[in-house]
Amino acid sequence: MTIPKTIFITGASSGIGAALAKYYANPGNVLFLAGRNSARLQTISDQCIQRGADVHQLQLDVTDQTACNQEIVKANQLSKLDLVIANAGISGGTGEQDESDNQTREIIDINLNGVLNTVLPSIEIMKSNGQGQIAIMSSLASFKGLPSAPAYCASKAAVRTWGESLRGTLKKSNIKVSVITPGFVKSGITAVNKFPMPFIMESTKAAAIIGKGLERNKARISFPKPMYLTVLFFAALPLYLSEFISDRLPNKNT
Repeated sequence: MTIPKTIFITGASSGIGAALAKYYANPGNVLFLAGRNSARLQTISDQCIQRGADVHQLQLDVTDQTACNQEIVKANQLSKLDLVIANAGISGGTGEQDESDNQTREIIDINLNGVLNTVLPSIEIMKSNGQGQIAIMSSLASFKGLPSAPAYCASKAAVRTWGESLRGTLKKSNIKVSVITPGFVKSGITAVNKFPMPFIMESTKAAAIIGKGLERNKARISFPKPMYLTVLFFAALPLYLSEFISDRLPNKNT
């Protein structure tokens, strides 16, 4: 098992990102915590400092390619990066109406381009360092396109496939890549949902599962297990049958 000491996390101001920040906030660890909401980011940073970590707070928009590149390079200059977690992402809301053009583009921009802007410079840095680990936040929604969240499913499917492909590509460079596909986790995103969320999990438990999975260098970290198996079964059904079932599921706003 490899225990990282210097960790860079995007989307660290809430949800899984904040829980991961606190999970890694051990004495001697160096944390680079990036997020858009400065007030929430300050709160998480303070909590991590109280736990003994050396924290660098970064107000960062992951859709800004230049800014991402600069901050990741600067972070590595301060302390060589062991682990980069591309976690920042948004959902499509509550599903009360179809995704608009602007909403679709925003979801794709943050969930897909934001991951690219985080991971690509990290790869080059880790190649120079001779080692490193990258974690990409996808979702169980990546395994099947759902009519309630087309852009979200598409963006998460793209980063999952890309990450799983990168794992094999980067082995020769001694860079580990893991893809995380969680189900429902309590966060600001799920707080606004008005539909049943089976097996919803506390963010602290999710962070522990992710942390242990990364230590074991698991290719795919999927949870909760019952939901994961259900999703895999659903995704394996013929399209006409899965569509028949999808048409009869409750709407997200019910």
